[in-house]
Order: sequence, then structure tokens, then C-alpha cells
Amino acid sequence: MLKFLKSSFLNLISLFMSKKYAIGIDVGGTNLRVALISRNGEIVEKIKETSMGNVLESLQKMIGSIYRDDVAGIGIGIAGLVDKERGVVLLSPNLHSVEGVNFVELLQKQFPVTVFIENDASAAALGEKWMGAGREFNDFVLLTLGTGIGGGIIYEGRLADVAAEIGHMSINADGERCPCGNSGCLELYAASNAMKTKVISALEKGTESLLRECCEGNYYKLTTEDIYKFALEGDNLAREALKDTGRYLGIGFANIINILSPEAIILTGGLIGAWNIYVQEAIKEASRRTFKAIFERVKIIPSSLGNDAGIIGSARLVFSVTDGLAKAKEIAG
Repeated sequence: MLKFLKSSFLNLISLFMSKKYAIGIDVGGTNLRVALISRNGEIVEKIKETSMGNVLESLQKMIGSIYRDDVAGIGIGIAGLVDKERGVVLLSPNLHSVEGVNFVELLQKQFPVTVFIENDASAAALGEKWMGAGREFNDFVLLTLGTGIGGGIIYEGRLADVAAEIGHMSINADGERCPCGNSGCLELYAASNAMKTKVISALEKGTESLLRECCEGNYYKLTTEDIYKFALEGDNLAREALKDTGRYLGIGFANIINILSPEAIILTGGLIGAWNIYVQEAIKEASRRTFKAIFERVKIIPSSLGNDAGIIGSARLVFSVTDGLAKAKEIAG
């Protein structure tokens, strides 16, 4: 009987390991990304849609369009606080529609594979460690800079099993109320919404700026790309908005460095396109607020995977299990 059970177990492992691909999913506050990814981290096929509709229905269609029989599993990185054991999103300040949804259970009903779930920034950190800028570091913090600010922590070469809600650290004790329920959160002052709010508020008050003529005069449609473009053209309001939000980001950097002293802080997300103003201002602010001896050891660098970090990291969630099974098979003989 024991021989039969052992044989069945080893056959199951072999079957699982023979599957060549994983589906990696990145659910952000703005976009959904779904990709078919090989065991060596290569993106075979990738699709993107907005996350403004019914997220579950969109994911079911997107997964169905690239699913194959040789898929080992599905990994999901999703913006918010995740209960990984139950497969439920507990809180997502920038994407409330996913709260309370059990993605693991619902997707496993439709697709005959195991589904894994993780916070999106943590998945991105795992992706960078596997295939990106994090390969050379044993300890680093990844920040996603976009609609909000997400965080993922790699410690001693592994994804730290912590919330890492860095965007919701308080940097202003009497600050604005955040949708998460806290006040004075970092992302309220350092993310893209903060940048756009600052600019629009100034324009409403009559501040002179080239941005007033943007978007055919409807400056409520301004994007952070518009702000950066006009900043490069010398617009004072645009430059001030980038530097102000960058300064707050630097306070976040300083807190991370003083507490964790990582080897690196890796940055990803749309806002890193404004590196030479926004991020450089953050680095300067962090240098003023950290212990010099610690700051000098920390590299602050861009992601090498960009927007693909999340989908690659989500696929790695699946392959990490197969790696563990391979070791189990080796031990079992």
C-alpha cells in the first residue's frame, strides 16, 4: 500500500512538473494584465484590459483566451491586502470592486489547475528577484509608483510574508483621510493622484501655467505624462508638482532605509518615467533624512522588467511550488 501511495505521489509530481507554462496575472488600479509564461520566465503571450469593469468576468475571458492543457497553474498579483489562505481580497483602496471576491475559489471552478494569490507589489518583487533587477540582491524593497504606492520585500533571497503596505505608512499625523481608513498615508502625497490633484487645484485658483492649455483646455483630463512633458519645457507649476510629490516619496524612502537598511530599493510603475525630476528629488530628500552610513550602501534603481514584473512574479508563484515538488521527489527517491 505504501509503495502504491509513493508511486502515485511521484507520478502526480512528474505530471505537474511536465507542464511547461503558468498564467501570470497582474490586477492593478488601472489595468489588468494576463500572460502565458514559460518555466524560464519568457512571456509567450500577453493581453491587457482596463480594470474599470467587472474584474472577475474580464479575467475569466482573458485567461480562457490563452489557457492551454500544459499550464501548471495560475498566479494572481492583486492590488490590496490579501488573505492568501482563503484566496480573498480583504481591502483594496484603489480598486474597491475586488474586495471580498474569492478569486482562487472562483477561478479554480472554471480552470482545472491550482490558483495562487498574492499582493501585486509583492508579486512584482518576486518577478524582479527571479528575472529582473533584483537578481543581484539578497535583500531589497520594491515600490510600485502609480495610482497608489505598493510595496514588496525580498529578505534573505525570499519573498517576505508580510503585508508591506508601504503606501499606507503615515507621513503626516494630521493629514488627509485615505480610502484605507488611515490618515496621512504616503500615497496620498507621493503617487500620481497627488500630483494631478496639486496641479488641478492650482489651475482652479488661477495659477499661470502651460498646463492650462493641455487636453484642449480641459485640464481635468491631465495625466502625469502631461505634467512631466511640460516640466521638461520649463513650466514652473509642473516642475513644482513633480518636486513636491518627489519630496514626500523621499520621506518614504528614508523610513524604509532607516528601518530595513536594504541593499536596494527597486522602483517600477508609470511614475518612474519622470525619474530625473520626481525620483531624483526623492533621492535627495532621503539622503537628508537617513543615517549617511546606511544611505550610502543603498542602491535606488529602476525595475528592469517594467510593467511585466507583476505577471512574471505571479507566474513564479506557480513555479515555486513545482520547484518544491521537484525537491520532494528527489528526497522521496
